[in-house]
Amino acid sequence: MEMVVQRIFLIVILGLFTLIPNYAAIPSTTQRLINKVNKDGPYLGIVIPNMFEMNPLLQHSHFQSTNTIDFAGKRFRFGTIHEQQVVLVMTGLAMINAGVTTQLLLSLFNTKGVVHYGIAGNANSSMNIGDVTIPQFLAHTALWNWQRYGDGPDDELALELNGDYTRNIGYLNFANYSTNVGNCSSGDNLLNNVWYQPEEIFPVDGVPEQRQHAFWVPIDSYYLEISKKLEGLELEKCVNSTTCLSITPKVAIVSKGASANIFLDNASYRDFLYNKFGISLVDMESAAVALVCQQQRVPYVVFRALSDLAGGGSAESNEASVFASLAANNSVAVVVEFVRILASMEREWQSLNM
Repeated sequence: MEMVVQRIFLIVILGLFTLIPNYAAIPSTTQRLINKVNKDGPYLGIVIPNMFEMNPLLQHSHFQSTNTIDFAGKRFRFGTIHEQQVVLVMTGLAMINAGVTTQLLLSLFNTKGVVHYGIAGNANSSMNIGDVTIPQFLAHTALWNWQRYGDGPDDELALELNGDYTRNIGYLNFANYSTNVGNCSSGDNLLNNVWYQPEEIFPVDGVPEQRQHAFWVPIDSYYLEISKKLEGLELEKCVNSTTCLSITPKVAIVSKGASANIFLDNASYRDFLYNKFGISLVDMESAAVALVCQQQRVPYVVFRALSDLAGGGSAESNEASVFASLAANNSVAVVVEFVRILASMEREWQSLNM
């Protein structure tokens, strides 16, 4: 009798488990849609931070929509740009959203490369609002080892001997930015130093759980060569009939860009990033996209249009509130032209190899 009761109890428990939805699994209807679109691939993935940056592309005359697939809170929009098959996805704000979304894109769909675009803050005073920058390298600049008060640049960092942290990249000394110190030493600050750190990455072609490190992540060399053809592209300079920039924006390949979960509107830190690292643009997503693509060995490129001089120039308020729409439109114009050239070169290559 006891054995029968145990069996009945086990059957009831198993039955209850079957009623609990498995939110981690892909629903069968969604999986069928994924399988279907993947047969028509590969696609060029286009990763976009926000809807106001995506809308100009959705409304562009050269984007033709075909269908959408919704999964895990994301909407993947399929279509073509200049006959190039693309899949668009919005990440949402900041590094975690950008990284998770890019990984979903690459895991779910037959994706041959990634284009990431949007707006950015300007850390390079020689650049201008509306310019579209193409960074050759990207870094995440908010992974820090924050040194205890009293220690200096020559003192070992916590866990440095284990290889977890390093002093090779450099540091920010808060005392260098102290003001109104009164009777205190201007060379002292309780915040002390923060040391910049590389990300741990685990490449898809590497040994599982064996970490590698990456601080500067390069864009794909082939995509970079195509991007050089974009210099000279005509860009918008007016938000409307009454609000225009004094200098016509341009497309510029720059050395470095950086991302962090920070909206940077501080001139001192902006100048520090440029003088220390040669960083020309700052945003909240690009480095996450770059790091995922690096881990997955997928080629990528980034186009970021400058919407403001981080920390301000002559304006009393942040210029992004005025010029974000213009910057978004300019970044879309560059993306569409990039895709046109890429598609043309791929068709030419295919014809030569038929």
